[in-house]
Amino acid sequence: MQAVDAVIRRRLHSEVVLVRQVAEYIVQSGGKRLRPVLVLLSSGALGYRGAHHHELAAVVEFIHTATLLHDDVVDESDLRRGRQTANAMFGNAASVLVGDFLYSRAFQMMVEVGDMRIMRVLSDATNVIAEGEVLQLMNCHDADVDEVRYLEIIRYKTAKLFEAAARLGAILAGASPAIERAMAAYGMHLGTAFQLIDDVLDYSGAEAETGKHLGDDLAEGKPTLPLIHVMRSGSPEQAACVRRAIENGGRDEFPQVLAAVRASGALEHATNHAKAEAGRAADALVVLPASQYKDSLLQLSAFAVARSF
Repeated sequence: MQAVDAVIRRRLHSEVVLVRQVAEYIVQSGGKRLRPVLVLLSSGALGYRGAHHHELAAVVEFIHTATLLHDDVVDESDLRRGRQTANAMFGNAASVLVGDFLYSRAFQMMVEVGDMRIMRVLSDATNVIAEGEVLQLMNCHDADVDEVRYLEIIRYKTAKLFEAAARLGAILAGASPAIERAMAAYGMHLGTAFQLIDDVLDYSGAEAETGKHLGDDLAEGKPTLPLIHVMRSGSPEQAACVRRAIENGGRDEFPQVLAAVRASGALEHATNHAKAEAGRAADALVVLPASQYKDSLLQLSAFAVARSF
């Protein structure tokens, strides 16, 4: 990861001062770096010993960072990882344009690797993520979104880049199609579990740990899995309260919604769903030989569910 961070710092360079300022601010503002870690661990688990995994790990982080910049503008967020968002710090226009810079820099870097399959995986993933963002936008304030539709958004918006990152390691290592598919499945299930726990933490986390305001998703009218569960399995009064809150957005009814989420078993339901996804991720790794890399991938699937931030 030190090598990846060195690539990130070098590749962030631009002669345009504002590009450097915004890009460095967002990349250096923390984060778990899970997606680039996936590139390194998956390639290591399959015996890759070249240098392209550092470049591709940085590419994945740039794509992720670009989505964050654009997300925060769309969501009008002012806090991420306990710090001001880039749009709150530098303005919406700068955030959108620097996000574009990061996307284009990522594509410059993947072209330099010179592998058409890698370019196809990353370009397809970037396109799917964009579709997921639009799907989420369409579903905001829609209280009729069910679990199937919501999980589709997660697969597009979050899990796809996890899937691509894990698949890249297999491609770099020249793994068989079956192993490549297994690594992609691992990443997809891991990313789904990760997002479901994010949904849980929006109603149960400590703001100092999560680095975001509790109830942000509700304020934006996003029907996440805990809310969907309340509307399906809670009392009529609880379901009506959540429906109003999704349709209207804002924080006016957050205390009542929080009480409904906690009383209805919604957090347990979403957590159990995340545990099942993490279990599927771990099961996909049966194709890998024993190694420290495989152990770390298994630990990562457990961390995705057990984390508090």
